[in-house]
Amino acid sequence: MKSFSKSIRAGSMLLMLLFAGLVLAASADKLNRESDKTLELFRGEVNEAQLFLDQAVGYLVFPRVIKVGAVIGGETGEGVLRVDGQTIEYYRVSAGSIGFQLGVQAKSIVIAFMTKQSLQKFRDSNGWKVGVDGSITLIDLGLGKTIDSQNMKDPVVGFIFGSKGLMYSLTLEGSKFTKLDKS
Repeated sequence: MKSFSKSIRAGSMLLMLLFAGLVLAASADKLNRESDKTLELFRGEVNEAQLFLDQAVGYLVFPRVIKVGAVIGGETGEGVLRVDGQTIEYYRVSAGSIGFQLGVQAKSIVIAFMTKQSLQKFRDSNGWKVGVDGSITLIDLGLGKTIDSQNMKDPVVGFIFGSKGLMYSLTLEGSKFTKLDKS
């Protein structure tokens, strides 16, 4: 029982450190620069990435999403929504979880809206939650790292890449996207 209690305390400490970083949130300029770099990395790592972005009505870019967990886990990151290649809004993604987990992980996320309706539904929501307000088809790139044209038929498609750290989870289920005011 003591080890479980220690795990809960350690998890709580890690979560406090993670979310304390939100106070030091990135400026709009910095977030745009980091998003540009993330898109360059995306294009370099994934064949057909540019074609996919060109066909998207809009896309979210989260340069760095940090996940911390010790029984209780949480993840968060800030990103941009781009339409016609221009940033139009800023968002935060956040999620929590309970279960066997221990460690820290950083990843980048790109989510493409392939239809006007899916983008509008996202923008009209007050805190869009994956699995409740909509679903995201995650592309498993595998070793070939090529986008299949069949994927372009799904209304919302997500890519998680650049994962570094000790945890592994390729899911966005339960993630909540909240619009930020960066003016």
